[in-house]
Amino acid sequence: MVSVPLRTPAPVLPGRERPASLPETLPHPEESHRPGSAGEHVFQDEVGSTARADRFYDDQLRDRLLPTMVEFIGRMEMAFVATADGHGECDSSLRAGPPGFVQVIDEFTLAYPEYRGNGVYASLGNLVENPHVGMLMVDFTESLIGLHVNGRARIMDDAAFRAAFPGHGGEQVAGRRAERWVVVEVEEAYIHCRKHIPRMERVTQRRAWGTDDPARKGGDFFGAKGTPRRVPRPARRRFPSTTHLGAGASRALRRRPHSR
Repeated sequence: MVSVPLRTPAPVLPGRERPASLPETLPHPEESHRPGSAGEHVFQDEVGSTARADRFYDDQLRDRLLPTMVEFIGRMEMAFVATADGHGECDSSLRAGPPGFVQVIDEFTLAYPEYRGNGVYASLGNLVENPHVGMLMVDFTESLIGLHVNGRARIMDDAAFRAAFPGHGGEQVAGRRAERWVVVEVEEAYIHCRKHIPRMERVTQRRAWGTDDPARKGGDFFGAKGTPRRVPRPARRRFPSTTHLGAGASRALRRRPHSR
């Protein structure tokens, strides 16, 4: 586990100067009783939205899955998953399956399956370096609402997952079993407003859930094969994140007495 000092220089993106009003250092998340990252708090103060943000934290942000959230997750057929490596470089991906493929273990824990893919393991590789994960599930057809779930993840192979959580797992897709499971310890769960969620119409279409057929998985849809790479490949830079590299940076909100 990488440790983070109590104060870390706030990130400055290449080509951008730090606004004069921003501090040279951001407080460690554990130094504030407020939910959210130090960066959130800085910008809320900059634009005068601290009170509005606190109302959202108080009214909508929870440290566990409420019964209505559990019901919502149980009918979702897809989830957007965000991860970042130890350098702070991000990746987002889509996970999908029949309703219930994201399994709620209890109000503080959920899990989703990983099937054989392209062998890159972008999301799982990030989680090896940095266990923080952000999930977004959206109902495009009925409620037109979204649910964010942020937490810490660990990777378990299928047999270990079934042994640890009897009654969970199972063959969700006929003839296909998950290779691994990502088990997420929930730290934050909150609403994504419906303002910009488009309404979609459900159609009758058989989906090849969990297929390993390259053509059904999309093949070379974008014609990438054989196109030249940019040479030389730019060096990876270390991103001085203040929120997600250390053991103390993850906020276990449910251990706070004021959490709801």
